[in-house]
Amino acid sequence: MSAERPLHFLLATIGSAGDVHPFVGLGQTLRRRGHRVSIVTGGYFAPLIERAGLEFIELFPAEQYHEMLANPDIWHPTRGPKTIFQLGIAPMVRKVYELIAAHYVRGQTVVGASSLAMGALFAEEHLGVPTASIHLQPVMMRSMICPPKISGMQTQTWLPRALIRAQYWMADRLFVDRWVGADFHTLRSELGLPPVKRILDRWCHAPRLTIGMFPAWFAPPQPDWPPQVRLTGFPLYDENDVTPLDEDLEQFLAAGTPPIAFTPGSAMTFGQQFFAAAVDACRRLGRRGLLLTRHTEQIPADLPPEVRHCPFAPFTKLLPRCAALVNHGGIGTMSQAFAAGVPQVVMPMSHDQPDNIERAERLGVAAALYPGRFRGDRLAAALRSLLESPDVAKACRDVAARIAGSTALDDTAELLEGLSPSERRG
Repeated sequence: MSAERPLHFLLATIGSAGDVHPFVGLGQTLRRRGHRVSIVTGGYFAPLIERAGLEFIELFPAEQYHEMLANPDIWHPTRGPKTIFQLGIAPMVRKVYELIAAHYVRGQTVVGASSLAMGALFAEEHLGVPTASIHLQPVMMRSMICPPKISGMQTQTWLPRALIRAQYWMADRLFVDRWVGADFHTLRSELGLPPVKRILDRWCHAPRLTIGMFPAWFAPPQPDWPPQVRLTGFPLYDENDVTPLDEDLEQFLAAGTPPIAFTPGSAMTFGQQFFAAAVDACRRLGRRGLLLTRHTEQIPADLPPEVRHCPFAPFTKLLPRCAALVNHGGIGTMSQAFAAGVPQVVMPMSHDQPDNIERAERLGVAAALYPGRFRGDRLAAALRSLLESPDVAKACRDVAARIAGSTALDDTAELLEGLSPSERRG
């Protein structure tokens, strides 16, 4: 353990399994290093957190999580970000702040907060809680030199920097500043904190320490990133220590050639067309398929014998036994495929997904197939091209080798241990 004494880490995260899994893995790492760890998140994830041996603090009930998933606008390329602000950020700012304030003990408590858990930044600013922002996606790191890909914006590197800067300014002032809503500004006023604008420009990065949980070869640091940013690597936690492979799945994997795995993400409840295209593509390719979702109403009736459905499987155990992965472009899912060395077809919808697939395409390990073109025939063609390419196979091996032996979780834990509980913000 690098810290001089045991600390209490409050890890706050909002979102789906892809947002929660990294914090569970980080929490287990901090606990192994001798610390007390509490995860602050939605009640839906309480059973997982307790199985993982960590303390759970409920941010909102499980029913509210299901209500969020039932909103189709979450996945819309332009309405999606607004919906996330209105459902996942603005209403949670006060709750995150109050829970941190209630559990904060000066000199003993350190906070690690996900991109959406912005109430943690209020607690740091008002109470002096030592806090690190933990961003899982490179899209959170704005740059005029090498900007991330963002839906609705033109961010090509050859564009004049003044034009990129103007687009960010307009997005902030015309949209984001309004999306945060009255809850955000009212709480700041109540706490005696000054107004803040353009929260996604610099304010969303904790000033003492901001951690990017992705490697530099995936998103090279830029000179105009905030100076407190440190990169550690993909966390790659996926419940593999507490959730075994289903016995029926084990039998299916052992009974034939490696299947193609398909998932539109754990939070997707509108994946009927995705899975229909998956079954059609398997039929066209003569390949076995595995459909992954806990939302069984999305699965086509009367699956052919070569295609199976499974609610969930830890990717670290599953993907090395698969031929390819078709997914939505969430960074957690994609990084697991990188580690397993399997090619990917990605159907990006919104949020960080377009940026993630663009970076994966540059590595030569994936191909994008946007929702409007996501049909069985096109999916089969994209998969065939990837699976038959020696160059893609080599690129997948090279990327997997880069990840092998990663110490991302320990490196992140060490950075968090380095936060001094006695110092205040700014």
